[in-house]
Amino acid sequence: MTQSAHAYAYLRPSAVLDGADGRRLDLATSGGATPLGEAANPRFFAGFLADPAPAAAALLAVADVAAARYYQPQLRASLDPVVTANGDRLRFESFSGCCGVYARLDVLQAGLDGDEIGHGTTNVDVNNPLREALSRIGPTDPLHLAVGPDALEVTSFDGPLVEKKVPLPQRWLRGFAETQVVAAGFDLRAELPAAEAVRFLRSLPRGGRTSTAWVVPAGRTLRPTTRPVPGAVCLPGPDRLVALQRVLRHALALRVYGPVAATGPAASAWEVVLPGMRLTLTLSPDASRGFSGEGGVLGALATGTAEQDADLVAVLLAWEPRIEVADLAEQSGLSHDRVRAALTRLGTAGQIGYDTAEAAYFHRQLPYDAGRAEAANPRLRAARALVAAGAVRLEPGGTTAVVTVDDHIQRVRTDEAGRLGCTCLWWAKYRGGRGPCKHALAVAMVREAGRRVAGEQVPTVPALSTLPVVPGVVAVPTTEKGVQA
Repeated sequence: MTQSAHAYAYLRPSAVLDGADGRRLDLATSGGATPLGEAANPRFFAGFLADPAPAAAALLAVADVAAARYYQPQLRASLDPVVTANGDRLRFESFSGCCGVYARLDVLQAGLDGDEIGHGTTNVDVNNPLREALSRIGPTDPLHLAVGPDALEVTSFDGPLVEKKVPLPQRWLRGFAETQVVAAGFDLRAELPAAEAVRFLRSLPRGGRTSTAWVVPAGRTLRPTTRPVPGAVCLPGPDRLVALQRVLRHALALRVYGPVAATGPAASAWEVVLPGMRLTLTLSPDASRGFSGEGGVLGALATGTAEQDADLVAVLLAWEPRIEVADLAEQSGLSHDRVRAALTRLGTAGQIGYDTAEAAYFHRQLPYDAGRAEAANPRLRAARALVAAGAVRLEPGGTTAVVTVDDHIQRVRTDEAGRLGCTCLWWAKYRGGRGPCKHALAVAMVREAGRRVAGEQVPTVPALSTLPVVPGVVAVPTTEKGVQA
């Protein structure tokens, strides 16, 4: 697995401190992006948490996910959570080491009482003494929150820096991009009041089970079912919701999000509503694999216009807590499809997330670049190689294309609605559920290039991972070796 080293540098460890005016939660920040450029230790907020106990428990839940591996748990992870200040809220995000669980805590304005909330993104230090102190925060304890050092600390602190260097797998970076694509296809499927939410979450199996479960909304609760009946919501790996146990005594409601029609294992998001806050865990479709291989970003990365469009759209983001596609289309002069493709590409650089509760994108600024994520995707690299080798031939009529790989031929067919099918082993195995195969990507690239040469308006390559398979296009055995990653 390809990895790179990611360095954190904090002025001091995060801590809960006792002072004359009460307890203070100091969250130390590492290098990050702000509206004024890069900052070594940015400061985003100073004030009080309106409800300290649920906030402390929710922060611990985010830290739990950052330190966990739900698949092959003997291997540990140690990635510090990300915090983004959007002007009207603070967002704390983390990813599990296995890349299969994404956690986000949104502390809204109602949960904060203090000075103005800044804008920017950084990492925050979470250490074992801090975790122990947070676990002792009581419901009546006033708690001051400082995210980042004040100006005096920055200029006068002369002690040793707290430095960490951790491996950052490429698949973890790709997971951040894939989750916002997957979540954008979710709808609210169920909402449970506090008592039913607690009962349901406490009834979930624990102890390392990785099986896929299904639940059906039934009035004000969720009823288990053995198969994906109409209306069912997928719960892949129920034990991966264990981090929510920390906040159950503070829960006001549980909201469940997922695709409307799932006939097989599917991702889902589980949001616990807290006083002035929301804690959301998003689960990959299979506990044994992470989000990094879902392929939802490939359609956007394959378009010739996405890179240029992304540069234009990026200028308009400005750490907005809600990014509306229609507003960006009006401001940029691009179509809605091209804006969505640009946002997807920006997501591969960690600049875009998706909030299921508000059905809107939001801006953050992680220290990654889109080209790095694109270069790390084997299917995209393979598709570009096929195009460069002239392996794609469009047949008369435009509905079928032939892709020659060595001495083997694969056929990609498109119906009038733009739905795709391929005869390769990848398509036979996943039926489009994990994004397009390299052959379908290569065909989309060639067709787009042809339209551009002809001067036609070039539509965005569709999000192939969400398109149904063309009836009548079946996979046939081939001798092409291997299945694409």
